[in-house]
Amino acid sequence: MSAPLLIWVVLLHWATGGGFVRGGRTWQHCTELRPLDILSEVVPAGGLAPGMRVFQVEGVRGFQLAASRPRALGFPASRLFVHCHRFPEEFSIIVTLRVLGVPAKRNEYVFTLMAEESPSVLVGLRYAPDKLHFLFWSQERAGGWQTRVTFHNVSLSDNQWHTLVLAVSGQSFSLTVDCSIPKDLVVETPFPASLSVERASFYLGNRRRRKGVFTGLLRQLVLLPGADATPRVCTAVNFKEATLSVPTVLQDVPRKPASNEVLKYPYETDTKVTLGSPPPCTKREKAQFWFDASRRGLYLCNGSAWTSLLEVKQRLDYVEEYQSLATNSETMGVEVFTIPKVGLFAATANRHTPPGSAIYKWTDGKFVPYQNIPTYQAQSWKYFTIGKKIFLAVANFEQNDRGQEFSVIYKWSRRKEKFITYQRITTHSARDWEAFVIEGEAFLAVVNHRKGNNHNIDSVIYRWNPRTGLFETNQTIPTSGAYDWEFFTIGPYSFLAVANTFNGTSTKIYSHIYIWLSGSFQLFQSILTFGAADWEVFRIGDRVFLAVANSHSYDSGMPAPSNFYAINSSIYELNITAQMFVKFQDLLTYSALDWEYFSVGDDSFLVVANSFDGFTFSVNSIIYRWQGYEGFVAAHHLPTVGCRDWEAFHTAEGSYLLYSSAKEPLSKVLKLKTT
Repeated sequence: MSAPLLIWVVLLHWATGGGFVRGGRTWQHCTELRPLDILSEVVPAGGLAPGMRVFQVEGVRGFQLAASRPRALGFPASRLFVHCHRFPEEFSIIVTLRVLGVPAKRNEYVFTLMAEESPSVLVGLRYAPDKLHFLFWSQERAGGWQTRVTFHNVSLSDNQWHTLVLAVSGQSFSLTVDCSIPKDLVVETPFPASLSVERASFYLGNRRRRKGVFTGLLRQLVLLPGADATPRVCTAVNFKEATLSVPTVLQDVPRKPASNEVLKYPYETDTKVTLGSPPPCTKREKAQFWFDASRRGLYLCNGSAWTSLLEVKQRLDYVEEYQSLATNSETMGVEVFTIPKVGLFAATANRHTPPGSAIYKWTDGKFVPYQNIPTYQAQSWKYFTIGKKIFLAVANFEQNDRGQEFSVIYKWSRRKEKFITYQRITTHSARDWEAFVIEGEAFLAVVNHRKGNNHNIDSVIYRWNPRTGLFETNQTIPTSGAYDWEFFTIGPYSFLAVANTFNGTSTKIYSHIYIWLSGSFQLFQSILTFGAADWEVFRIGDRVFLAVANSHSYDSGMPAPSNFYAINSSIYELNITAQMFVKFQDLLTYSALDWEYFSVGDDSFLVVANSFDGFTFSVNSIIYRWQGYEGFVAAHHLPTVGCRDWEAFHTAEGSYLLYSSAKEPLSKVLKLKTT
């Protein structure tokens, strides 16, 4: 056989998987380029190894390792290195972990590779406060020695999930944390080209001793031979949880089991215990428990809402007057909010200046005066946060003493424990602010009611500029004597509804719902309203409702009705098929200015602010109870005087309603008595 033909035969044999035969054994590449999942090797099929527990934090699961049985968390290296007993010369190590606070001068091992007859670490990864050490054993000299490659300023002790990619090639070592800019080191001693792993074992979270055991949570530990894994790992939306290979038991939350079925992979999770307002429930809190001590209820976060697991069901029995709150003057609106670690507050938007508007703090079961703020016929307040910053915006209806017309955003000073002036924005007879977040960006929308005698003017949406720390004009929307903005989301879509009240000749005009598309709000639907003063969005089960408060019916070109103010307010329901809101129910109201939705136990309620019946401001406002097929049915009639606004809130002592009066300097707190 000729030499060229012989070469082709050999190449063909190799290409078809035959390989070469040496000493009767088929020779293959020592290093396979597949990911080697170290973590999965420790987990037996259908269960957990001794000394391992599964915890879920922020919707992500990981292993917690016990220090009592370090050898139980090991396995022979031959299970990974099947075809030869040499550690790859070039490789990446991918780790996803959640580090708890590590005391100073303490080291914790993420993993080690150790020979059975020696206490030396062949390969290992060790974490110390603000440092990450990569260890390897060099055998090029007699006896060998251990080399430590240290990455400084690696801060992981923030109780957050982090993904690390350590890439090794000769004398070059590169560490990437959460897919950020890599830290590159070149050291004198290269990683050995031929490191034997014969009769060696991997140990998870330890070095075969109880001392230095990893105390955090470990989700991913993968060895990828022959390549820098960064491009493969850094493709996820959440870089802190980027994955290459994760054990089955740590993957997505399993489906809800049947009543007689247990979870295949049980796990433990965080539990929050609070009084008052529910904590956030987002993807970060998914599968966390919340125990509400005031309601004696246990809830599970499903990623978007708290689902009741165990709760003492309460029912609204009656409403009683709890506190008469003397205000600086007539109150056009009220905002109840909680500042974390400070307390519960109520801000009243008062008509007269001086003395302006006031903020009250809930103290010993009552609202007491806390801070006065100069305002100019204030109409409403809006509380919102951006990151750790806390803001309170007031809508001023009139000019100040200098003839300037602007509304003001105040910022909470943690040092002074007061709200201080932050930004002034030019407005025109402002009625309302609405704060919201879309795709991670903060917005603030103002309702401009009129400019002089012209009611057909633009209202403005402002966008937060994180560089300047100020709100800047983003979009203007034509409105007609507008009173209110209402922002809401349905699935991935964001909406903004405006309540148009008067166009200069008539209150019978269209109010509009806008949808966020391609970076701006665009018209979605128009609904005929009659002096609309408020929109209220709420959900009952999977159904989405939108209620409008119609204040009066007036048209200069039409004969006057018998009563301008006795008029239906309407509730609309989202029709998914038609992709629009359709009328669900009409309710007779008397110059309605506000709706407020709240719940007690499993029951849903709407309370309306009736302000004037055409003859008197002493009008009953009504609480409607959700009755399913019957819709909302009147349940409680509450005597009010010029009622302008309702706010529902909860404390450790119970549930309350606060209403503001636009006709007397007295607002009232009502307590919901339950059975």
